[in-house]
Amino acid sequence: MPKKWKAIAVVIGVLALSLLLPAPALAHGVNIQYSSDVEIKIVAKYDSGEPMAGAQVAVYAPDDPSTPWLTGVCDDEGRFSFTPDTSIPGTWDVQVRLAGHGGMIHIPVGGSTAASGGIGGASYLQIGLMAACVIWGSIGTALYFRRRRPA
Repeated sequence: MPKKWKAIAVVIGVLALSLLLPAPALAHGVNIQYSSDVEIKIVAKYDSGEPMAGAQVAVYAPDDPSTPWLTGVCDDEGRFSFTPDTSIPGTWDVQVRLAGHGGMIHIPVGGSTAASGGIGGASYLQIGLMAACVIWGSIGTALYFRRRRPA
C-alpha cells in the first residue's frame, strides 16, 4: 500500500474519531440547579369502578421486600401518593387491601437504561465506539480491495 493511502486512512480515522468524541459546552454567568422529587401516585378502584376509599396501603422497598417501608390509607377517591427513596433503586411493591379484596403493583424506580443515557441498553460511549469501528472497518475494506495486485 502506498504511503499516500496510509496517510489518507490515518487522517480519515482521526477525523472520524474526533467527530464522535463529545466536546464540553462552555458558557459564562449561568448557574442552573435542579432537584428531582419523584412522587408516585396510585388510584385504587374495584373492577366496577368504585374507588377503594380507606384501603390499607403498604409500600415495600427493593432492599427489604418483607417489611413495609411505608404504610398508609387511601383517601375517599382511592388515591394514595408517596415519594420513594431514590437512593434505593429497583422495583418497589405497593400492596392495597380492603375487606378481603386487594392487589399489588410493581413500580420500577431509578437505575434503569433510560436513566443511564443511551439507546437500547448501550451507552453513548459504546455507540460511538461501535460507529468508529464500523467506519474504520469500511475504510480498511475499501483500501484492501483498492490495492494493486502483483501481475
